[in-house]
Amino acid sequence: MTQHHEDPQDAPDRHAAANATLGTTGFSRARVDTAQSERASRAWWDADADDYHRTHGQFLGVDSDHGEFVWCPEGLHEGDVKLLGDVSGLDVLEIGCGSAPCARWLAGQGARPVGLDISRGMLDRGLAAMERGGPRVPLVQAGAESLPFADASFDVACSAFGAVPFVADSALVMREVARVLRPGGRWVFAVNHPMRWIFPDDPGPAGLTATIPYFDRTPYVEVDESGTPTYVEHHRTIGDRVREIVAAGLELRDVVEPDWPEWLDREWGQWSPLRGQLFPGTAIFVCHKPA
Repeated sequence: MTQHHEDPQDAPDRHAAANATLGTTGFSRARVDTAQSERASRAWWDADADDYHRTHGQFLGVDSDHGEFVWCPEGLHEGDVKLLGDVSGLDVLEIGCGSAPCARWLAGQGARPVGLDISRGMLDRGLAAMERGGPRVPLVQAGAESLPFADASFDVACSAFGAVPFVADSALVMREVARVLRPGGRWVFAVNHPMRWIFPDDPGPAGLTATIPYFDRTPYVEVDESGTPTYVEHHRTIGDRVREIVAAGLELRDVVEPDWPEWLDREWGQWSPLRGQLFPGTAIFVCHKPA
């Protein structure tokens, strides 16, 4: 899930290992292409995989025998909200699966899932979890802008904060998903709510004042001493997301903006009870491919 920060020098200790490994020294707003985004994302998630799971693995159910399907930092669980519908007997593609707790949970619901992620480090973490028991799920290392599957291969596609915020061409992702879905298929993806872009990436009071133009789509980029991107996150407005979905030939059925639950007191990057009480942190787009 997205977790950019305004200055790597002031980043939480959780990112220290990745920043040190990649030599991250600063940040900027700069245009980057698909190749640069893919290279940065692959390197970042490889470098951050261990720390990411130490911090978030329990919340996501990574090490449970059958995985869990948590859509977002607000703790929305697919078992409760059923945004994918009944998946029993269906072919399901999870895009940006990370260590694949969602895909493994779907297998336990009778689906035939495949997990795809750009990071070998994240996929290896999923393989290790499967070695300890529970359903085994095929995992594929690839980027979301060029899905290595035949047309009409899946009944359902999903992404819980995977891939979509990190790709240079999210419109292409929508077209690729439409291509690999069968007629009548469903595509559901969660991203950081676009309005979050205007606020500093701070879970406290400093993160309640808008400082960044909503309409500035210049990516947030962290770089090393040579200026090579080490982390990239892209912004699209709500309107951008809708237009990309429709242009791909898909139908938008719902946009879910999860409330912050009263029981949840944990912070996750920029997500916190303080901010969650005031404005949404997540947007989940529920789409269908016409039959």
